Parts: sequence; C-alpha cells; structure tokens
Amino acid sequence: MKYTGTISRGVKAPLIRKGDNLINIINESLYNLVNNDNVVLQDGDVLCITESVVAISQGNFATTNQIAEDVSKKFDADVVGLVFPILSRNRFSILLKGIRKGVKKLIVQLAYPSDEVGNRLITEDELIKANINPYQDAFSSSEFKRIFKDTKHEFTGVDYIKYYQEIIGDDCEIILANNSTEILKYTDSVIVASIHNRKRIKELLIKNGGKKVISLDEILNNPVETSGYNTKYGLLGSNLFTEDSVKLFPRDCETLVYEIQSQIKHKFNKHLEVMVYGDGAFKDPRGGIWELADPVVSPGFTKGLEGTPNEIKLKFLANKVNDEEAIKKLIKEKGNNLVGKMESQGTTPRQLVDLLGSLADLTSGSGDKGTPFVLIQNYFNNYASN
Repeated sequence: MKYTGTISRGVKAPLIRKGDNLINIINESLYNLVNNDNVVLQDGDVLCITESVVAISQGNFATTNQIAEDVSKKFDADVVGLVFPILSRNRFSILLKGIRKGVKKLIVQLAYPSDEVGNRLITEDELIKANINPYQDAFSSSEFKRIFKDTKHEFTGVDYIKYYQEIIGDDCEIILANNSTEILKYTDSVIVASIHNRKRIKELLIKNGGKKVISLDEILNNPVETSGYNTKYGLLGSNLFTEDSVKLFPRDCETLVYEIQSQIKHKFNKHLEVMVYGDGAFKDPRGGIWELADPVVSPGFTKGLEGTPNEIKLKFLANKVNDEEAIKKLIKEKGNNLVGKMESQGTTPRQLVDLLGSLADLTSGSGDKGTPFVLIQNYFNNYASN
C-alpha cells in the first residue's frame, strides 16, 4: 500500500453477550476479514476494541438497587447533595434513579447554561439577554423556569430540569448554580458527579466545609453482592443497559490488550498494537457537545501507543525545501522529540490513544453498524515511508 495513507476499517463481529470469549471472537473476526475481504494485516496496525463489548463480555453490570445500597452505605445524612451531573438519558438518568433510592432526600445542583460536556439548557445569548452572571447567580428550578421558559435540549427535545425532577420526586429539589459550594447551603454530604474536573470540585467542597464528599468513581468501586464494579472509575463511564441497570466501564483492560496482542501474534504472526476505546475526544461544532462522557478515551492500551505524535508539518518543509528527496531525508532524520521545535508547530499535540480512539469511535459509530472492532492501518507511516 505504497500510495495509501491511513485506513480506518470497521470489523464486523457477532453480537457479544455476557460470558463470551472476547479474544476468540476477535481472532475469528480478523480471520474472516483476512480470508474473505482480502485484508492484509501488517506489523504496526492498531486494533481498537470498543469498551462496551469488553464490559458486556465481563458481565460488568449493576442495578439501581445495587447503586442505592452502595450510596446508602457511604452516607449517614438525611440530605445528600449531587453536584453537576451531565444531562443525559443514556449516561445519567439511570444513575440518578439509583442514587435517589439510596438517600432520604436529594438536592441536585445543575450547571448552566450547559453541563460539563456541552449539553445546553439555554444558550449563552439568552444568558446575556437576561443580564445574568453565571459565575455568581444561583436559582431554584422554579426561578430559572420563570426566566427561561424553554429549557428543552436542542437535539433530543428533552427538558432535563423537568425530567430529572420526575426521577427524584417532588420531595427533592433541583437548583442551578455554577459555584459548586452553593450545595453546601443545603448539606455537607455531597456526591460530585463531574467527570473530568471531579478532583478539583471535591477538594473545593471539602475546603469550604464539606464533611462527606465523594465522586462517582467512589461508588461501585467494589462489588455490591453480585454487581459489577470498577476499582478505578466506579460509576464513571457507565451507561444505560436496561430500564433498571447500567453497564459499567470495563475492568482489567491493561491485561486484556496484551493478551489480545499475544494471541494475534500467535495466530497471524503480526505484531499489532491494541487498545480499548470509549468516547472519542471531539466537539460538535453546531451543538457545542463535547463527546467525551467517559473518564478517558482509552482505559487500556499496549506500550506502542504511549505518547504523542512526533511529526513534522509537511507544508513547513515544502515552503523551505524544494527537493522532494531532501524533504524525505529530513523526515527520516527528524529525531524522536520535536516538542517545541518550529517544524512541528501546527501538528496535533494530543495523546496517540486519544487521536486513535476518536478515529475508531467515528468509524464504529454508536448505532447498528455492527463493527465493535476497528482496524487502523498505516497510521504511523509518513511521506517518507516506502
């Protein structure tokens, strides 16, 4: 494939269920790809495995009652606060049901105009028109609704203030404020539901008087009865599985990717890099939604995927050097660390697994494509590659 650049190819597989041998399924799927679609595996290819099939094969599920039991064990308070949950039926509504079952009274604090990953209640233009300072102004849900009549999500049409209120019941409250310490006016027992800034918010709440403050990664970080669990991420990265249960983020991915790598080497005599991926790390330009509702893009990957790209900006070289062979020579001799060098400016300074995981997520989609594995080829090739 001398004249072909990066290829991202979805790999079809049978439906995967609890207890299935995922490594055997991966080997069979690659065998079908190679023998039926004439795909040639190469050393350095990257096999990406969606986190959902890993978690499903592990049986990493939990019910709302199991979530409630863990929450109840961790709080001895009449009122518990829940700060900055994302606005999502798939990602959070089922967690909210479980958390509500585990406490006597719940106060939910929503961020506005949007949640942490960009799901909007209102637009920034509406905020400005209403002369509201989002850094200091706090509201009850009824006060917020009096100012902003329409708080339906742009894409789903769901009014999350109303929807979350229905889940928690009329005896619980929803407030809207962007200062996390606002919740401490109601209770000093708090669950931090933020994904990516959870540590900072937790520290801020404790510093300002929070007595019992935990984050979602501390709920179901150990099993409750026969439940699934995740020692590192707890409820983070979970999503709806049934009307009364969630699929948790997969466990032991670091071990799994090396087992898969070894099996592929044994079966196909090729050294592939392997990673498990969840949400890609990209932002929708229209709706402003940041896709990454998982705690990380990749919870496990092989050593060859560590680090960031080490690339030269080709147009920079083309503007300085006219000879094509000289350009290829410069690329081959570029060294292993271009950080801060002029010739690397404009290249993407992100982790390889975040880039590859985003590419894989876009390739596999989240619907009915039936391609839980993605084979990425030629990713590490460049203009000077033979």
